[in-house]
Amino acid sequence: MTEPRSHSAIETAADLDGDRLREECGVFGIFGHPDAAAITALGLHALQHRGQEAAGIVSYDGKRFHSERRLGLVGDTFSRREVIDRLPGTVAVGHVRYSTTGETVLRNVQPLFAELNAGGFAIGHNGNLTNGISLRRDLVRDGAMMQSTTDTEVILHLVARSTRNRFVDRFIDGLRQLEGAYAFVAVTNKKLIGARDPLGIRPLVIGKLDGCPILASETCALDIIGAQYVRDVENGEVVVFDEDGMHSHKPFPPMTARPCIFEYIYFARPDSIVGGRHVYNVRKAMGVELAREAPANVDVIVPVPDSGVPAAIGFAQAAGVPYELGIIRNHYVGRTFIQPTQSIRDQGVRMKHSANRAVVGGKRIVLVDDSIVRGTTSRKIVRMMRDAGATEVHFRIASPPITHPDYYGIDTPERDKLLAATHDLEAMRQFIGADSLAFLSVDGIYRAMGLPGRDPAKPAFTDHCFTGDYPTPLTDLGAQTSPRQLSLLAEAI
Repeated sequence: MTEPRSHSAIETAADLDGDRLREECGVFGIFGHPDAAAITALGLHALQHRGQEAAGIVSYDGKRFHSERRLGLVGDTFSRREVIDRLPGTVAVGHVRYSTTGETVLRNVQPLFAELNAGGFAIGHNGNLTNGISLRRDLVRDGAMMQSTTDTEVILHLVARSTRNRFVDRFIDGLRQLEGAYAFVAVTNKKLIGARDPLGIRPLVIGKLDGCPILASETCALDIIGAQYVRDVENGEVVVFDEDGMHSHKPFPPMTARPCIFEYIYFARPDSIVGGRHVYNVRKAMGVELAREAPANVDVIVPVPDSGVPAAIGFAQAAGVPYELGIIRNHYVGRTFIQPTQSIRDQGVRMKHSANRAVVGGKRIVLVDDSIVRGTTSRKIVRMMRDAGATEVHFRIASPPITHPDYYGIDTPERDKLLAATHDLEAMRQFIGADSLAFLSVDGIYRAMGLPGRDPAKPAFTDHCFTGDYPTPLTDLGAQTSPRQLSLLAEAI
């Protein structure tokens, strides 16, 4: 048994913000539409859940590229007509960012742009390269001048250095040198390009609006603009759209796809379809499996909003116990809310969640959430439920314990900061203060995906956070994680 770590009586708001899996990024591109920038802005609105730190759009009008990149939410900048008017053209690519590598400053906001021998090239990236630091050091040693601290810039230099004639071949040359997870959307003077890593860890779909091709991280971005879903970009596929239509390239040896399981657990919007599966239905099925594996004799099932809602509905239906909104979320509190004193800081979770006393008072409840990372938020919520009069508080998690960090675009803490990596189940229960605690098993999550269980020889998903089974080399692991370039440049934001 692992002994519980010591902890202070009061966690800071930063602890609470760090106690969630942080979103990756979202990408969107469209080719040949007269309202390309406006449509891209709408698509990015639908993908805002994938990144809230920065947003950018690059358009091309047949002669020039135009770029608008800003810190903050999509609506902070791209809801204004004058901004869209500064992005003329029929081709555009957009990006919403949550930083997984590189700090959040304007030079790291995507899409990144470079002027190459063949013309302009703008690219947005969802994912994380596990050899990005190593490639960066090699490029800098050979004379490259890096303008950002994000791993995405590496692909610009690799494409620029390729000696192939056709641009798509130069792009593929660059892809062949990458390890890790990526979904790229790029535009050139003549093309819209999309690419997924050989395992398809990060999602990318193809759509069509008024006959114009679209690339997007999720189908919800197609729905918001009334576009038709065509198909997913396949793992290891490069798709190119130009005036002659779509061209598909498959430059990698065939591999069985292993998409990220967390797209279904947490990242994708519930109304999206990922890999042919309706995310909402999968999350409900996870709740059903959880109720079968870890039942509880209680009066009410309460979701931890918002990501725990579908699983809680499934749990309640399978258990035959009423589902109630015992926690009300305040959607209008951001991470930058001023917290000037320790007493106010101690209320951090209450700024985002409030107990519904009419539901939980005098009741035995089950709280259902999608995951536990550090455990600090879960601990606060359990305490809040007890303060509201709950007589018993049981916690059920609709995924297995997170025991390993991610290196593919999810911002997870290092292993010694993950509660499940440093505590056994009983120690975790004591830490969060619940009457009982249970997680969905690894096989249970596969059953929720419609499979009989996990096949260790051929896992169907990238699930290393639960299993430690990383599907690609981790070349940069152990390397210095902060590139030394730009260390003297402090950028005003």
